[in-house]
Amino acid sequence: MRLAFRAAHYCLQAARVCVFALVVAALLVGCGADAPQLRALPQDAVILAFGDSLTYGTGARRGESYPEVLETSIARTVVNAGVPGEVTSAGLRRLAVELEESKPALVVLCHGGNDILRKLSHAQVAENLREMIRMIRAAGAEVVMLGVPKFGLFLDAAPFYPQVAEAEQVPIDVDIISDILSDKTLKSDNVHPNAAGYAKLAAAVATLLRERGAL
Repeated sequence: MRLAFRAAHYCLQAARVCVFALVVAALLVGCGADAPQLRALPQDAVILAFGDSLTYGTGARRGESYPEVLETSIARTVVNAGVPGEVTSAGLRRLAVELEESKPALVVLCHGGNDILRKLSHAQVAENLREMIRMIRAAGAEVVMLGVPKFGLFLDAAPFYPQVAEAEQVPIDVDIISDILSDKTLKSDNVHPNAAGYAKLAAAVATLLRERGAL
């Protein structure tokens, strides 16, 4: 009888320890304990939106691209440096000029979609993105990333995006573009949002910046 009581007591204690550990883990995840944080952006800070047609705003009218909508919503200058059709190797060559001209405090990096469409090497795309991140930081700016989906039965961000973000400790939203392009009411064609989609993208970028302390 005594042995049975002791066994039950130890089981109860073990269960309490497990529950406590799970609660602590959940709290850490919920608080983003290991999430990279950003410096607060002053009111006169410049944000550089760097990428391809998703940044340029293909599929929407002037004033409806996500950088333009973002600028209005967060009351900061946002420079639209999107070039339709550009691959990351070309973006890497262009980035230094954009950084010099804009002198941004933060860069929103959304690149690689054309590499994916052209079935270029994912390893090379990842290396190009890493080099862009290093260039941005060397220029004294911080960086956040947006993941672009690989196209198939399900739209999920190509796996190299979260891998690069984790390795370089860069805040990232891997879901928003996939979510937008999965909703026919938010896109102008198979690979571009419409005005409503870009507005949703701008809201997601603003949320990411707020969550990581930039705003």
